[in-house]
Amino acid sequence: MGERKTVLITGGSRGIGKEVATVFAENGYDIIINYESDKTDVESLKKEFDEKGVESLIIKADVSKQEEVDNLIKQAIEKFEKIDVLVNNAGITKDNLLMRMSEEEFDKVIEINLKGTFLVTKAVTKYMMKKRQGSIVNLSSVVGVAGNSGQCNYSASKAGIIGFTKSIAKELASRNIRANAVAPGFIATDMTSVLSDAVKENINGQIPLKRMGTAKEVAELIYFLGSEKSSYITGQVINVDGGMVM
Repeated sequence: MGERKTVLITGGSRGIGKEVATVFAENGYDIIINYESDKTDVESLKKEFDEKGVESLIIKADVSKQEEVDNLIKQAIEKFEKIDVLVNNAGITKDNLLMRMSEEEFDKVIEINLKGTFLVTKAVTKYMMKKRQGSIVNLSSVVGVAGNSGQCNYSASKAGIIGFTKSIAKELASRNIRANAVAPGFIATDMTSVLSDAVKENINGQIPLKRMGTAKEVAELIYFLGSEKSSYITGQVINVDGGMVM
């Protein structure tokens, strides 16, 4: 077996991020995860990794703050000396109709989702460029492609991630660094579990495959894009949405 690779997953303590961390760990990667507030989920996740013999580093960091991002990357490099794959997964929603949306609701979503992706990518890319290799996978959303009522802030942040991804893919290709975006549709997570059966039925009716996706289905694609199996793919946006947006 060759040298172990390392992946940094922002917001990797639950939902899609947690599943992504699990899939990479199962494939022999060492794991770096940040969390912003609740340490409970990451502590149980670290215990799982320890039991599987996976090296992991879990750090409290707000991806929208330069100083905290710099500290996150500094600690990661000190422990593992490299970051082979970056998954920008950290994100929040603060939904509201345009006429009711506050400036704070707009700014916070842009800061975490879009600015956070910029700050972490910039910090990690410095080390990837020295190694002349790396893969970046950014979490967008189908609403970044098609828009959604009540989510102009979230849609704008996720559309921005698509433009950001395509731009850095062009900039970094000469250094053998790839960048792609994944755009999930309706995925069954803790957030969707609270919806009523009637709402879920209505959502499923809008999806050609007639069901929500699973976090595992998104995570497997992210792993593929992060790994050498996708070595000739860069600058792409791939929907994982059961055919909802074509």
